[in-house]
This record gives sequence, structure tokens and C-alpha cells, in this order.
Amino acid sequence: MVELLDVGLVVGGLILLFFGAVLSVYGVALLGAVLGAGGGYLFAPTIGAQFGVEGAVSTLVAIPVGMLGGILLTYMLLSFAVAAVSFGVGTYFGLVAVAPALGYSGGALAVLVAIGVGIAAAVSGTLLTKTMMVVITSAMGAALVSRQLTIEGLRTAQSEFVVEPLILELTDPIFVGLFVLGILSQFGLFKLGWVTGLITRLPGARQLRNRGERETAR
Repeated sequence: MVELLDVGLVVGGLILLFFGAVLSVYGVALLGAVLGAGGGYLFAPTIGAQFGVEGAVSTLVAIPVGMLGGILLTYMLLSFAVAAVSFGVGTYFGLVAVAPALGYSGGALAVLVAIGVGIAAAVSGTLLTKTMMVVITSAMGAALVSRQLTIEGLRTAQSEFVVEPLILELTDPIFVGLFVLGILSQFGLFKLGWVTGLITRLPGARQLRNRGERETAR
């Protein structure tokens, strides 16, 4: 039986896949909410134990708190939000995708590779904000929609505190197809005049430009 949380992940993935970057800071906030909720879920038992709460109660509290924390962080540090999210997602992909591809499935070397990918993503996010947002939201959306990231996988990672259930198969045809579709769709949306005009009227939309790219006239 499909869980409601699984449906929520897929719906959130579809939004990220096709509209994450177009929604500007809202896309960043959504990523922050997803990452915050995931972190809250993974660390719910540890955090709940500190307050004498355990089981489903700790999870029900940790997930919305993590989501709220992720969203607030993006708005409080808006100028650094894209770089911060790029670092977080880049580190994650470095740990679960790049490091295993290089033959490092764990240990200090895998962590160093992950941090290196995260730093590279953060720098790219600062210089190529719009491009990185398209790539990041497409990748995260593809991972959620293709069901490579599931509630069951998160539960296993939580209970056993391992990263294996979160490792992505970057060569999976469904993931690759969705990722490419997301990138093409999002860059296509930026080519539409009415979409560009709309996002320039949304709060924070001016943040979504590559460095040196001229602001679209309103």
C-alpha cells in the first residue's frame, strides 16, 4: 500500500523537476523544506531522546520543525541560500553518487570527495545561480519521482544510520530521462516571455540570475 508520505515525496519531486528554478526563492525554500524534513526525520530519535519524546511522536514533531527550519534558513540567508543549498545537495550527491563511482563507499576519503563536490557546487551556485538551480532542482526532482529516494529508504537509513539506502543509481534510465526532461523543461520555461515577466514580479526573483547576466526588463 502506497503511503501518503510517499505520494507527498513524488508530488514534491514533480514540482522541483519542472518548476523548481522558475519559482526562484520559492524553489530554494522548497529544497530547504525537503532537506530540513529529511534531516528532521533521520535525527528524530536522537533529538527526541533529549526531550524525553520517542517513537512516532518524535517523528511527527521533528519533520515539521525541520521543514520550518529549512525554509527560515533560506529566507534569513537569502543571499547565501543558493550557495548553501548547492553545498548541501552537492555534498549529498558527492557522498551517495560520486564517491561510490570512484570506488569510495565509505570512510574519510568518501567524506572528502563529498565535501569537495559540495564546495564546487556552492561556488558554481554563487557564479551560475540560475543554471545551478535548474540542475539541482532537476536532479532532486528526478531522484524523488523515480523513487530512488523513498520513505522506506529513509527509515532504513534512520534505523541503521547508514547511507546505502540513499545511494542513487545515476545510470538508471528513468532517473536520467527525468533529469534531462527537467533541465530541458526548466530552461524552456525561461525562454517564454510571459514566464520571465511573471517571475520578475515575484519576491526574490532577481536572485535567480547567473553572475553577469542582465536583469530582465519589467
